[in-house]
Amino acid sequence: MSTASTFTLYDTTLRDGAQGEGVHFSLPDKLRLAERLASYGFHYVEGGWPGSNDKDRDFFAQAGKLHWGSSKLAAFGSTRRPNIDAAADSQIRLLLQAETPVVTIFGKSWLLHVEKILRTTPVENLRMIADTVALLKKEGREVIYDAEHFFDGYTADSDYALRTLEAAAEAGAHYLVLCDTNGGRLPSEIATTVRSVRARFPKTNIGIHTHNDCGLGVANAVAAVQEGALQVQGTMNGYGERTGNCNLTTLLPLLELKLGKKILPDGNLRQLSELSCFVDELANLHHDPRAPFVGRTAFAHKGGMHVNAVNKLSASFEHIEPASVGNSQRILVGELSGGANVMMKARELGISVEEKSPTTRAILAKIKKLEKDGYEFEAADASFELLVRRSLQKIPAPFQIESYKVEVVRARPTARETSRATITVRVGKKLCKTSAQGDGPVNALDAALRKALLPSFPTLRKIKLIDYKVRIVSSRGGTAARIRVLVESSDGVRQWGTVGVSSNILEASALALTDSLSYFLLPQPI
Repeated sequence: MSTASTFTLYDTTLRDGAQGEGVHFSLPDKLRLAERLASYGFHYVEGGWPGSNDKDRDFFAQAGKLHWGSSKLAAFGSTRRPNIDAAADSQIRLLLQAETPVVTIFGKSWLLHVEKILRTTPVENLRMIADTVALLKKEGREVIYDAEHFFDGYTADSDYALRTLEAAAEAGAHYLVLCDTNGGRLPSEIATTVRSVRARFPKTNIGIHTHNDCGLGVANAVAAVQEGALQVQGTMNGYGERTGNCNLTTLLPLLELKLGKKILPDGNLRQLSELSCFVDELANLHHDPRAPFVGRTAFAHKGGMHVNAVNKLSASFEHIEPASVGNSQRILVGELSGGANVMMKARELGISVEEKSPTTRAILAKIKKLEKDGYEFEAADASFELLVRRSLQKIPAPFQIESYKVEVVRARPTARETSRATITVRVGKKLCKTSAQGDGPVNALDAALRKALLPSFPTLRKIKLIDYKVRIVSSRGGTAARIRVLVESSDGVRQWGTVGVSSNILEASALALTDSLSYFLLPQPI
């Protein structure tokens, strides 16, 4: 068997990742993502298990039309069933019919699974592994052998676990991939075992496949790589069964930036944050803001001393350049902030302000008071910008709500609830009173406010409310607790967030909505 001369990454998002709760890919999704992963630079892309479902069979039927570049497409399956010829096994036939250059099969390394799950003999399990690999090799496929539950099997009976690897290796497997299938091993255990396996198979390509049940999926993969593993299998954003698989989005920067391994084509690592978001969007999942490297908080700074330091030298609190993974530095403001937070956050918004000026101190004092009252500005940049610009540039409010009344009526138990809001708004010296109905009291209030303002500000037609979040700031008041409302709005080009706080959900909503419309109407800074 030849030994791989380079390190390879194997992406199994479309199969192992899709086994995660809440992760679903349609056939067009799978085709689109497979091509994207190949173009990004993954050496192997596993498309699915043709023996398990029609969608995966349809995927492989269409996969030949995709652009694979230097990436190899793999079909996944198991060894033959006990006491049957590999050529007669229907699942093996489907693997061959997928017509992929690579086939990855898994077999049992742990006697517990051999005897209690497969209910066959240790000798027959060895034959199953060898026969399947040999048949696939005979048919011209590159074979990757996934030794399922290898670390558990090695702990229980190291001699037998090694014999399963030997069966695959002698039959011609190109990689022997050691799987921590239950995700229960520590990095030290992984390192010791990989070292032993490499000593036993010095001319064989060893790979690693880890799960994240102990939160160590990436750490265990790194431990294996440091002991000479030449392939890591994992998923984008750590998707996978239970708590997920080794997160390639975290692993890639570690390999390239920390371990110095050249893996991706030049410049592709800088696309990592965008790719991570693309995969989440395709899976219809919320992006993890706290994900290492690619999350929006990965390079966010809030503490006053920290912000003061990164203003002078970014490396003081950033272990890499955010741009190296396609991310960016973010400055947050809050009760732990200092003047540098206000200065740098304002700079992000194109506003010049000095760190130690009286105005900056006044803005900071106001922010801290508002945060004490329940406000937060981390997801409400527009409300922060309004506060700063009004303090610095004395910009008057474009309108003012004079009064409003909201009625929610349900005539009888089976009747549909109706909501109507009546509002009086002042624009300059002009008062305008209007009413509107809506789907609920907040929607009715929003509709009435827009109706009152449109004659004076017709461009407000462009604005759509795209998200609305309510959170109880303090529950000690029971139903009279203070409530924070976060509103996200868009004009089709930009998106912005605003915040309002009150013990009354309608007032909190009115404050957030007022900020949203006022922000849109702000004169652009010169």
